[in-house]
Amino acid sequence: MTTSFESLLSADHGPVRVLTLNRPQALNALDVTLVRELTEAVRIAGADAAEGRLRALILTGAGKAFVAGADIAAMHEMSEDEAREFSRQGHTLGERLAALPIPVIAAVNGFALGGGCELALACDFIYASEAAKFGQPEVKLGVIPGFGGTQRLLRRVGLARALELCMSGEIINAAEALRIGLANKVLPADQLLPAAIKTCETIAQMGPQAVAVAKSVLHRGSELPLAAANSLEIDAFARLFSTADQREGMAAFLGKRPAAFTGRPDHGQP
Repeated sequence: MTTSFESLLSADHGPVRVLTLNRPQALNALDVTLVRELTEAVRIAGADAAEGRLRALILTGAGKAFVAGADIAAMHEMSEDEAREFSRQGHTLGERLAALPIPVIAAVNGFALGGGCELALACDFIYASEAAKFGQPEVKLGVIPGFGGTQRLLRRVGLARALELCMSGEIINAAEALRIGLANKVLPADQLLPAAIKTCETIAQMGPQAVAVAKSVLHRGSELPLAAANSLEIDAFARLFSTADQREGMAAFLGKRPAAFTGRPDHGQP
C-alpha cells in the first residue's frame, strides 16, 4: 500500500511500511500539518496491523535531517492555549505510536533535534546513521520539550543524563547517543534503512501476537513496581497459551519446520 500526503511519503516493503517525513526544505520540521499527517498515518498503520497486512513500521526523514525540530516560525506567535493544543497533538502522536501492536523503528538519518528527538523517542527503538545528531535544545528558545521529551528521555537514558541534556540544550553525536542508550545501533548512512528493514523483516517472521504482547508488557511494565510488572508478565504469558499461534509455533519447533503464524485475533492480548 502507498498513501499520499502533503508532507509525508508512505511505502510498503512487503509487511514493512516506511514513513518518510518529506519537508526537506524545512529539514522536516514538525508543523501542525505534518503532526496531523503522521497521526493519521499511524492510525492507518494500526488498522492494517489489525488486519494482518502490516508487521512493522519505520520512520525516517528525507534529505539530511530526520526532524530538525518543531517549526519555530509557526510556533513564534502561538498563544498559551495554542501551545497547549500543539503539545497535546504531539503527545497523542507519541501515545499512538507506543500503542501500535507492531514494532516501530526510528531510522534517524540526520538531525533529530527537539521534536525530532521526541518523535524518535516515541518509537520502540532507534537506529542512527553515523551523521545523526540528537538533542533537546528547547531551553535555548526559552521553553522545554513539549512532545514527551522530558519523560521519554529520562526513561531511556536515566534522570541525570536527561537533566543534563534538557537543561543545557547539548547536541550529541550518534556515537554518544549509542553510548548512553539513546540509540540501539549506529550504521553508515547507506546501510541505515536496509538494516532497519532487515530487523523488521526478522520480527515479521515471529508470532505477531507474541510480538504485540511483548511490546505491551514491556511498555506497561516499565511504569510499574517490579512485583506488579512480573504479575503482568505471568498473566500475558499464560494467556498466549490460548492462541493458535502458540500451538503452531511449538508444533513447528517440535516438527523442525518453519512456523506458519496467522496472527488471528483471539485471547492473546494482555
